[in-house]
Amino acid sequence: MVEPFTTQLLKWVGNKQRFAHEIANYFPPLDARATYYEPFLGSAAVLATLRPTRAVGSDVFGPLVGIFEALHRDVDELVGWYATRWNEHDRADDPRSVYEAIKAAYNAFPNSADLLFLSRSCYGGVVRFRQADGYMSTPMGVHKPVSPESFAKRAEIWADRTSGSEFHHWDYRVAFAEARAGDLIYCDPPYTHSQTILYGAQTFRLPELMEEIERAKTRGVSVALSIDGSKTSGDSMLDLPIPEGLFEREVLVSLGGSMLKRFQMLGQTQELKVLDRLLLTY
Repeated sequence: MVEPFTTQLLKWVGNKQRFAHEIANYFPPLDARATYYEPFLGSAAVLATLRPTRAVGSDVFGPLVGIFEALHRDVDELVGWYATRWNEHDRADDPRSVYEAIKAAYNAFPNSADLLFLSRSCYGGVVRFRQADGYMSTPMGVHKPVSPESFAKRAEIWADRTSGSEFHHWDYRVAFAEARAGDLIYCDPPYTHSQTILYGAQTFRLPELMEEIERAKTRGVSVALSIDGSKTSGDSMLDLPIPEGLFEREVLVSLGGSMLKRFQMLGQTQELKVLDRLLLTY
């Protein structure tokens, strides 16, 4: 039984931290030689919750992967990135101008250090990007970012929980090609109906992922896929191009309210329930 793990390292759209244990409890047992792959890493909430003995986390977004690489290379370096920017932001007469300066520095040269602070301080934790040029456009949030001391504690916990993991700047196809019989791949790709403002989402094609899943299944790799479930109203399922017979089982996982939808509604109070479909090839 996988227990809940609620200590969040990054704020991220689609972050499944509160529900990761529910997803992980549908995973098959892995023997000591098996590797867990998470090729759409995002916040790595499921990986850290599962805490596998052997894991490979990867993502097409280089600055994001760099955060997790630093977590393993030198936790103090990672905390230093955050503390430097937090202190400048906290001491400023106009914190918003500091936030905007950090955002401008990131947009001029996308990098992990700036992204780390922006992810924890932007509005709603929604790191969104302009489709035309990849420009990060999210304004500063209304909340005060966690202190460097609090972040340092989180980083130490995460370094321990992911100690059996390695991280790579890969397209998801590379991770699929690496997986062997007995391994497990968990996919949490950009959602086709709600996350087109996110990095990489504009070029992602769900049918291409389905082809990779079919090839992996043929090789004896187990694949679990989180994908769009209900529409905003929660009363009908989205129609997605899922090949017949590819998945052996489907379950619905309630994710509560959508962070992205709340951001887009700018504080309106309408209840927005989100149901994920978890598709399993086993």
